[in-house]
Amino acid sequence: MLNFHLPRKSSRILITGGMGFIGSHLTEALLNKDCHVTILDNLSTGSFENVQHLMGHPNLRFVVDNLTSEVVLDRLASECDTIIHLAAAVGVKLVVEDPARTIETNVMGTDAILQAALRYRVKVMIASTSEVYGKGIRFPFSEDDDVVLGSTANSRWGYAASKMVDEFLGLAYYRQKGLPVVIFRLFNTVGPRQTGHYGMVVPRLVQQAISGEQLTVYGDGQQSRCFCHVEDAVRAIIGLSECPEAVGQVFNIGSTEEVSILQLAQRVLKTVNQLDGDGLGSTDDIKFIPYAQAYAEGFEDMRRRVPNISKINQYIGWQPRATLDDILRDVVLSMLPDKLNVNAA
Repeated sequence: MLNFHLPRKSSRILITGGMGFIGSHLTEALLNKDCHVTILDNLSTGSFENVQHLMGHPNLRFVVDNLTSEVVLDRLASECDTIIHLAAAVGVKLVVEDPARTIETNVMGTDAILQAALRYRVKVMIASTSEVYGKGIRFPFSEDDDVVLGSTANSRWGYAASKMVDEFLGLAYYRQKGLPVVIFRLFNTVGPRQTGHYGMVVPRLVQQAISGEQLTVYGDGQQSRCFCHVEDAVRAIIGLSECPEAVGQVFNIGSTEEVSILQLAQRVLKTVNQLDGDGLGSTDDIKFIPYAQAYAEGFEDMRRRVPNISKINQYIGWQPRATLDDILRDVVLSMLPDKLNVNAA
């Protein structure tokens, strides 16, 4: 294996997809650590609104372009110590409706990042997803578990497969070419600034509750998830980026507090009613929508998604701090002012 140098603490960070939900929180945290941050984002799902409060910061610059812009990416890679690669197709809605774009964005984007990083021996942090566990039946999911995916006729599994290719490619660059690469699998990550436009369940349910609408739950509502506060996820990503022993490894990042989607909807209603003194979200109606109506015929969902986080705890001592109640409170409070301002007008 080729030798490579790992900075003890990277100070020049390139974040792809940095104007997205997670990327904007990561940018803010790194700036607070006095890092110099460059964001590369094509604004396909990211937004300047997510980083508006950071505009004018002396250690931050924005580049609006695609990962496939070789000259731009080469220049940015040459100027950084670490690349945190978050740019990807996001959300079940986009994955199902535009599978070609999903696969191309994920695989070709990661390939471009790794090639550029290799030229300058830059450390790469690759964001993966809990979707790679597919139809896993062993709980909680551990990083070395076997994987079972569904039929290629179902576009849902194309997303999981594309992220698996990202992981295989990143680890191949590490093993074969000596490039320092770390893979982190994000489970359901939520918090302020997340939008429900791409199928994210928490902001969608919160917005429905605030608006006094019926809360829509897909399927029978018994499918369960573990929701991690974005600030906890950001702590994990930064911790892994600063851990030399993490190179060449795969890590789960997520909460272990499991909740069914039906229970989640009920807790969203309770939280909105507690925080909203004007009585918004007073409805207790929850409407069940079949998957075929919400997405497409033949759509498959994972019944449970629970991470084993013992590995990341062993390497950097990380575990989530925020409970689901903390998360819901933060999300509701971040979304309430806009609604109240509209009503006041």
